[in-house]
Amino acid sequence: MKQYILEMEQYANENNVPIIEKKSIAFIMKYIKEHNIKNVLEIGSAIGYSAILMASSTQEVQVTTIERDETRYMECLKNVKKCGMEKKINVVFQDALELNLSEDLKYDLIFIDAAKAQDTKLFEKYKYFLSKDGTIITDNIKFHGYVGESSKIESKNLRSMVQKIEEYIEFLKNNPEFDTKFYDVGDGLSVSTWKDKN
Repeated sequence: MKQYILEMEQYANENNVPIIEKKSIAFIMKYIKEHNIKNVLEIGSAIGYSAILMASSTQEVQVTTIERDETRYMECLKNVKKCGMEKKINVVFQDALELNLSEDLKYDLIFIDAAKAQDTKLFEKYKYFLSKDGTIITDNIKFHGYVGESSKIESKNLRSMVQKIEEYIEFLKNNPEFDTKFYDVGDGLSVSTWKDKN
């Protein structure tokens, strides 16, 4: 398993595939153990790196992961099989904003790690699939240190993306339904839980 994880890290580095930082995934794996998380929905599989590590956190945890890029989806399937995780990880090839999940599905943890400009839309769509004690974790809240510095960014595309993340942070801070804590771990994580869900 360790060898496959190293191979994935190398592949991601060589092919410019963004994968979660080690401190961030360590935080999430610890969270899964401490909060007895049984089922995870991940939005944005990439090559399966975080899904495989989350699925390896405990014996009980199951992961459903969604990926819209076909090349990455195929790579993810390959890696899940290599790690012997086919029974623990369900990989879905679809744009998460277009996917229609069964309404009775509920997840203990929803991990948003997809196109940063879509974070708010994804949060709003998938909060309905969160169990009453569930948590939504979002990665890249700092976005390589650019967040909070958008006015200084020269690249229009990058500035636009960073502004979307800044708007998402404000959306979380002012959300009437959720309490959110921000952690200065890796590239920044937000951890959102229901305020009062009966």
